[in-house]
Amino acid sequence: MKKKVLYIEDEPYLARIVKDTLELRGYEVMHKKEGTKIMELVNSFSPDICLLDVMLPNIDGFALANHIRNINPNIPVIFLTAKTQTDDLVKGFSSGGTDYLRKPFSMEELIVRMENQLKIMSRDTSALQSLPDEVSLKQFKFYPGKFELHTPTTVIKLSNRESQILSVLCANMNSAIDRRELLQTVWGDDSFFNSRNLDVYVRKLRGYFSGADGIEIVTLKGKGYHFVVS
Repeated sequence: MKKKVLYIEDEPYLARIVKDTLELRGYEVMHKKEGTKIMELVNSFSPDICLLDVMLPNIDGFALANHIRNINPNIPVIFLTAKTQTDDLVKGFSSGGTDYLRKPFSMEELIVRMENQLKIMSRDTSALQSLPDEVSLKQFKFYPGKFELHTPTTVIKLSNRESQILSVLCANMNSAIDRRELLQTVWGDDSFFNSRNLDVYVRKLRGYFSGADGIEIVTLKGKGYHFVVS
């Protein structure tokens, strides 16, 4: 069965090249110039992966990713953009992006990244299936399938990456998890760029558990992490 690609890009020349090349490689591609009807598109087309330009008319790619995540938290989202600032990268991942490709890019690199994201999604789905629907973490409740962390007073909506990382930590609760293994599981590679992103997400997760008694994400220098729940 062909993998479905939802592609939002307002540059007609680039869009034609990407669409034609992907279709020649066996993908089914739905291309739109803008994403004002993104919810209808996702529900009707049911894409396996989304490719989003960031600079779009009416609504930008970051906002589109947030809408997509509300419909289906598991769809891989790759941003295609000329933006190169670190703040833009962080904003992209925080909005639900799973990868980021700078323009101009080669079609071979795009396809490799797409295939990598689809493999990660398949692996993540298997990992989520090994976890219960509700994971008790002392006074917290983690719902992997919903991307939610319930605290005693509120519900935290987790990003895709936060949920992936917390799922791996929960699967290895009270035991050491190798940093490289965590990077490979969540991103598919252990590059310096992804390593920096991991640090950002771990800090955010630590913040959610800040002040909680008996819950701690311990950094094991030169090794990885130890998710302590006691």
